[in-house]
Amino acid sequence: MHDRSRLALLRVDRFIRERLQPHVYRASAPIAATRWEAAGEPVSFAEAAEGVYSPIAPGDLWGRPWGTTWFRVRGSVPESWRGPDGSLPPRTRPEVVVDLGFTQGQPGFQCEAMVWDVAGRPVRGIAPLNNAVAEAVDQAGDIDVYIEAASNPDVGSLFTFDPTPVGDLATVGTAPIYTLRELDVRLRDLEVTDLLADTLALRGLAEQLDDGSPRRAEILVALERMIDLVDPDDVTGTSTSGREVLAPVLAKPASASAHTLHAVGHAHIDSAWLWPVRETVRKVSRTFSNVLSLMDEDPDFVFVASSAQQYAWIKEYYPDLFDRIRARVAEGRFIPVGSMWVESDTNMPGSEAMARQFVAGKSFFLREFGIDTPEAWLPDSFGYSGSLPQIAKAAGIRWFLTQKISWNETNRFPHHTFDWEGIDGTRLFTHFPPVDTYNSRVTADELAHAERNFADKGRATVSLLPYGYGDGGGGPTREMTAAVSRTASLEGSPRVVHSTPRAFFEAAQAEYPRPEVWSGELYLEFHRGTYTSQLATKQGNRRSEHLLREAELWAATATVRLGIPYPAERLQRVWETVLLQQFHDILPGSSIAWVYQDAERNYAFVARELEEIIDSSLRALAGDGDRTLIANASPHARQGVLALGAAVADGGEDAAPRRDGAAGWVLDNGIVRATVDDRGLVVSAVDLRTGRDVVAPGRAAGLLQLHRDTPTQWDAWDVDVHYRNTVTDLTEAVSIAVEGSAIVVERRFGASTVIERISLRSGSRVLSFALELDWHEKQKMLKFAFPLDLHTDRATSEIQFGHIERATHTNTSWDAARFETVAHRWIRVAEPDFGAAIVNDSTYGHDITREQRDERGGTITIARLSLIRSALFPDPTQDEGSHVVRVGLVIGADVATSVAEGYHINLPPRRVADAGVDAIEPLMRVDNPGVVVEAVKLAEDGSGDVVVRLYEALGTRAHATLTAGFSFTDARQTDLLERDVSADGSAVADDGVRLDLRPFQIVTIRFSRA
Repeated sequence: MHDRSRLALLRVDRFIRERLQPHVYRASAPIAATRWEAAGEPVSFAEAAEGVYSPIAPGDLWGRPWGTTWFRVRGSVPESWRGPDGSLPPRTRPEVVVDLGFTQGQPGFQCEAMVWDVAGRPVRGIAPLNNAVAEAVDQAGDIDVYIEAASNPDVGSLFTFDPTPVGDLATVGTAPIYTLRELDVRLRDLEVTDLLADTLALRGLAEQLDDGSPRRAEILVALERMIDLVDPDDVTGTSTSGREVLAPVLAKPASASAHTLHAVGHAHIDSAWLWPVRETVRKVSRTFSNVLSLMDEDPDFVFVASSAQQYAWIKEYYPDLFDRIRARVAEGRFIPVGSMWVESDTNMPGSEAMARQFVAGKSFFLREFGIDTPEAWLPDSFGYSGSLPQIAKAAGIRWFLTQKISWNETNRFPHHTFDWEGIDGTRLFTHFPPVDTYNSRVTADELAHAERNFADKGRATVSLLPYGYGDGGGGPTREMTAAVSRTASLEGSPRVVHSTPRAFFEAAQAEYPRPEVWSGELYLEFHRGTYTSQLATKQGNRRSEHLLREAELWAATATVRLGIPYPAERLQRVWETVLLQQFHDILPGSSIAWVYQDAERNYAFVARELEEIIDSSLRALAGDGDRTLIANASPHARQGVLALGAAVADGGEDAAPRRDGAAGWVLDNGIVRATVDDRGLVVSAVDLRTGRDVVAPGRAAGLLQLHRDTPTQWDAWDVDVHYRNTVTDLTEAVSIAVEGSAIVVERRFGASTVIERISLRSGSRVLSFALELDWHEKQKMLKFAFPLDLHTDRATSEIQFGHIERATHTNTSWDAARFETVAHRWIRVAEPDFGAAIVNDSTYGHDITREQRDERGGTITIARLSLIRSALFPDPTQDEGSHVVRVGLVIGADVATSVAEGYHINLPPRRVADAGVDAIEPLMRVDNPGVVVEAVKLAEDGSGDVVVRLYEALGTRAHATLTAGFSFTDARQTDLLERDVSADGSAVADDGVRLDLRPFQIVTIRFSRA
């Protein structure tokens, strides 16, 4: 940059800092306030209004951590501000300005407040950089409002990742943490405000233009001329002259080839993160009230917000605010987007849970606003499952938006607008905003970056600009909308237009009808530790998903067979609880301790509710007698019990361990023979039909490996590849004993203990491991390793409604970056004619690599489960305590066996004692084991129709007949929301439906009962 340009910019910056910003307000006067502190959790306005208030003034301390202090603010505009006729000067506006003691951290990560009028209506939120409230001053100039101030501590918005006690009420302390800094009524000068906005727009643009360009020179000359004309001693009186100088420069239009950014106001609000869920409720109210106020000021402003859960909170706790939102939704200016209950993680939720995110979200928006939202909106989730395109399309989704892939550590994603193809071949039109943030402030550098960064130049010309303070809330500000208006068509800048997601996506599809295709998952090369952090929450999620399956199945069966009322409202409440816990900072394990304390309470509630529904339904179906039934909610028969039914059956016994001299202990059930040596490690696991031993020669399976786990940046989020540099094999056993049919091995390391129970069930090819962890490590990760004598360059992992194959080699940078991957209930490693699977009941993180077999050549495959880790931020007590994890090695497993055993380990058979019947016949049967019934339930609309969701699980074409165990008048194919769709390879038969399925196809069938 030439000295002349540099000096000009420095002059402009100083003028902004010393002349314009200090003169945005013409006058200021203090106003009086009193305060009352709520004793515990937040209270209603009515309760706060009855409080006994005491005086508070700027300079006073207030607010214990996570507390709530109510201020009563009263005053009036000084008469000295008014003219002889009693009016305020033209182009001015009185505002109450509040500085609660804001810190250098980000908006949304510290103290915030809501302003209420004396009638108990929420008015507007207060946050750093958005703390002026014109609505607090009435038409007569009087001020009488309440301010509900939340003294939320800044847990770590500067992201130094230092352990902190403030994320837990038990350790945060009670001393006040904020000082009230300012509480004034001020007179805003709107002309100076506009001059500041003009100046900032041009100054920012000048910095983005090439040094020496005519446009840059023109802007700098105009800015310096403006400075000369604006009198430092009379900024108010000369600001109009300054604006007149800049007007011609601002009026020059953008070039015909300029990129166009569709600007949509946005506030990505994490439903929990560095604050608890209860605080998110208030964050949403503050942000939404701010947005409604901004709509009153700016008729062009449009705002979008996702997450039906957040709207539901507003409806429940802020009905007046919800009514105002409803009116703006009807106008098309406040736009529900995203179609989901929350912006969930998409890697770990199970199949039906992922579907229900859309069912619950879209149903809420349809019910409350009459809007069928057309897009999935997940800007911040940590990677995206290859099943998502089909799930989204099955819910009526046309478009998908994300931002997070810009965080990739290694590889730059090659597209910004593209078709995303899922594992079944479904394609979804997808956009990835090139501005590389979902919290844009509409600055010149962001706009220039979006234009330069856009990967699809020459084929497309538009992108989306989501702007507004997010994560912790706040949303757009008047400064941001002012920037949009000034860059609508500005030479040297991309065009920025107020828009909506629908307008953007329709424009993007129209100009780019055949975009490039990305096939498979959208893997985030970052935040890989989220597959493992907060084990207890991941176990709660997995268990809740399977309990919901059982509860819906048995309750539906009891309704159809016995006429017992279906517990629809209870099930909906439970589903909404589970779906909330799948938010992308809760389930991934990246929130404060408080969030996980809440999660454990929520999962306990879920378990109580569902166990009661399951028990009462089975009890009614079984009747009274002296039989014992085995109820099998799995989609596959086992132990002589049909899928989705119950029968009197022999539970079977585990194979008894026997000592085999120096070899150790042997478990043999005639199908599999496993040998456990004197270290308590599995050194052989033979499939007796083929004679193949799946354990690599000279290696041991079921090996616990302890790694140092010190991520470079995001503690709970990340696993960095350098964790592999340090590892301790836990081969020493404190004790080995036989207890019943299990070999019990105790190991100790650091401050922790693991007790392993190894067993083999009769008639099964699954070698079972029950691991009782008493975990007290810091910055460590525990892996569970299986070195398998199998050569393959691909491994298979279960995801929603199917599975995905990933490379076990590192041929490319994309392969190398995928060093930690997610799977659901099973992974499988195989040669063409033989394989092994590893199933689990609560683990998601895995790594699968290859090693040299021996000096003679060949390779083996090392499959490892990530069991538990212990990051220090944001929860320094992460996962301390006791956990039980169940894992199974399936010897000689094909894909069908892997699928079945994955369900079996997560859906243990239930014993129903004192039954009066020999069997409970299934409501549904499928004659093809590769076609899996995922859900059996009654219809969402309360009609009593039976709804069955199933999918092709093996990745092949499949023919099957779905047979109903009840009379019906009609059967038809629907979308996920149970709305009729044209049949796709299905035909109604006399007693069911004949299906022709493509690989991994999801089908929902709705039966109308006779």
